[in-house]
Amino acid sequence: MELLEIGTPVLIICFICLVFLLVRKQSHKGERLPPGPTPLPIIGNLMNLNLKDIPASLCKLAQEYGPVYMLYLGPRPTVVLHGYEAVKEALIDQGDKFLGRGRIPVISDFQKGHGVIFSNGETWKQMRRFSLTTLRNFGMGKRSLEERVQEEARCLVEELRKTKAQPFDPSFILSCAACNVICSILFKERFQYQDKKFLFLMDLLGLNFRRLSPVWNQVYNLWPNLIKHLPGQHRSFFKRTAVFHNFILGKVKEHQESLDESNPQDFIDSFLCKMEQEKCNPLSEFHLENLTICGSNLFAAGTETTSSTMRYGLLLLLKHPEVEAKVHEEIDRVIGRNQSPSMKDKMKMPYTEAVLNEIQRYITLLPFSLPHVVTKDTKFRQFVIPKDTMVLPLLSSVLHDCKEFPNPEKFDPGHFLDENGSLRKTNYFIPFSLGKRACLGEGLARMELFLFLTTVLQNFSLKPLGDPKELPTKPLIAGLINIPPPFKLCLVPR
Repeated sequence: MELLEIGTPVLIICFICLVFLLVRKQSHKGERLPPGPTPLPIIGNLMNLNLKDIPASLCKLAQEYGPVYMLYLGPRPTVVLHGYEAVKEALIDQGDKFLGRGRIPVISDFQKGHGVIFSNGETWKQMRRFSLTTLRNFGMGKRSLEERVQEEARCLVEELRKTKAQPFDPSFILSCAACNVICSILFKERFQYQDKKFLFLMDLLGLNFRRLSPVWNQVYNLWPNLIKHLPGQHRSFFKRTAVFHNFILGKVKEHQESLDESNPQDFIDSFLCKMEQEKCNPLSEFHLENLTICGSNLFAAGTETTSSTMRYGLLLLLKHPEVEAKVHEEIDRVIGRNQSPSMKDKMKMPYTEAVLNEIQRYITLLPFSLPHVVTKDTKFRQFVIPKDTMVLPLLSSVLHDCKEFPNPEKFDPGHFLDENGSLRKTNYFIPFSLGKRACLGEGLARMELFLFLTTVLQNFSLKPLGDPKELPTKPLIAGLINIPPPFKLCLVPR
């Protein structure tokens, strides 16, 4: 009797597995799908993954199945691209076919296809084109924005001086600095570092980024239609997201009341002017919801990615004081102590630029970029990738390529220097991804990282609280975004 009770559910499970595999095989009859591990019903290939370090699991599977393979994340078929050649072939050579943005339900369910990051089709094309143009008009890559970043770098230094060489966690201050730059573009405003509302928003933003990768939200991303009805961390995530949405919406309403269409002052003004121009077009993408989500996208991405990279950079320099010493020497020789660093200095500072590149390579902030989707049935190498299949370009496999970067697990600015000490260019340096879906704020991010880091190190020496060799540098969370571990340091005036 007991054997019968045990055997019945086992037989049912085996039957379901058999039906699942037969349906999968028949649905792609005549097509050669990429190879991959056999999925189980409902959970797919989750048993093949370490949910605490998905990028490492994906790299390990590539060793068995090759640079292009398929696995199931829950019920969703997903193609993984491993290595520079596969990533470049998809995102550049066949870029239009891989142009779709895959869903991350815990984010995209709230945004509902609006904005610039998780939109697709005509919405994405128009939002990206408008965002790039407007960012350029308000200074991206021009001196006017450089002056804003320099001003914020000086404010950052003044705030850091208040620590009086005592131990502190740099997370909040760095987030505030990065956020003020994007705020000046969005709504021509910066906040004081002690502003309670500002600190509240920074706290919520940091918490949401830290909650993107933990297991519960990963479970939500796999079965959103089921999990959304249950209690859990996703509900708190949505509430924090709504706070940001309402904050941006409030700024939009303020701008509507004071708008001068002949003289737009910032991103929101420019978008409102575009809305007015297209108010008679029933198919226009320029409406309030797209403006609010675009503003939220730029606010969040422009803050957390830059501040996390800076925070990780300070941690790595703490652990490698010999690298910090060389950066100090180059700053003193090229810039001196009495003038603010500027972008024209960058060309004369190959070591510092190599350090910044190595920080971004080493930390691989977004290990598999953001998911793509193929927009049509796509022949890729000897395989066929069915339309709407999600694709993960594994950036970590490129940035940690052992042939291009010997000993890739080691932090070494020499990865970006040639035998003469000049900056070594490499196609494998793709922290902002590749193709038309690459980060639209890359130019701004590069400017901020250079000006913030050089201004801080021009004024301070970094002092660890203990043996720098004992400092952990592995991500606190390794998933969609690599979150640096918490640490404290002292900044000693130079």
